[in-house]
Amino acid sequence: MKIRRWLAAGVLFAVVWVFVEGPALRPKAVLTTFLVGLGVGLPLAYLFRRLYSETVKLGGIVVALPYSLLYIVYFLKEIVVANVDVAYRVLAPNMPLRPQVILVPLRVETDIGVTTIANSITITPGTITLDHDPEENALYVHAIDGRHPEKIVEPIRQWEDYALVIFDEEGDPSDPAPEITVHPPGHPPEPKTLSEQTLSNSEVDTEETND
Repeated sequence: MKIRRWLAAGVLFAVVWVFVEGPALRPKAVLTTFLVGLGVGLPLAYLFRRLYSETVKLGGIVVALPYSLLYIVYFLKEIVVANVDVAYRVLAPNMPLRPQVILVPLRVETDIGVTTIANSITITPGTITLDHDPEENALYVHAIDGRHPEKIVEPIRQWEDYALVIFDEEGDPSDPAPEITVHPPGHPPEPKTLSEQTLSNSEVDTEETND
C-alpha cells in the first residue's frame, strides 16, 4: 500500500513535535499537541513536497518510525552533552578551543537525508555545517575543538545510520563509512554550492571595481 510522501512527512513532523513540546503524559494533552503538529506539519510538507518522491510504501513508514524515534532521542542526548561541553569551554580559564574544519563524506544521498544531517550538525552547539560538496557528497563541518575529529564525527555517523533507514536510502547502516579528511588549518574550503550566475556576477563586480 502506498500513500503520498508529503502526508507521511506531515504526520512524522507531528510525532516529532510531540517529543519536542513534551506535553503532560495525559491523553488529551498528547493528542492536542499532536494535532497542533499536524496543523503545522501538513501544510509545510505539502509546500515542500517536491523534495520527496511522490509516494511512499506504508510498510516503509512502519519500519522508519522506530528509527525516527531513535534519531530524536540520540539527537536530544547530543544536544545536552554539547551544551555542557560548550559551557565548560566558555567558563574554563584557558578556554580550550582548537577550531577545525573536517570534510565528512556521507552515505546518505537524498536531498532530505543530507539536509537533515546538515541541520542536525548545525543545531548541535559546538559544530556547524559550512557547506556541502555535491561532487564528493560530503559536508564541511566546523568544530570549536578539532583535536579529536573522530569523536566529532561519531554522532554524525550514528544519525546517518538512522537516516539511511528513515529515508529509505540505497545505502545500509552496515556499509563502511567513508574516511574523513581534516582540512589544513588556515585554509578555509572554497564554496562548493555557489551557482554559476553568482560567480559570474562576482566576476563582473570585481571588474567594475578594478575599472
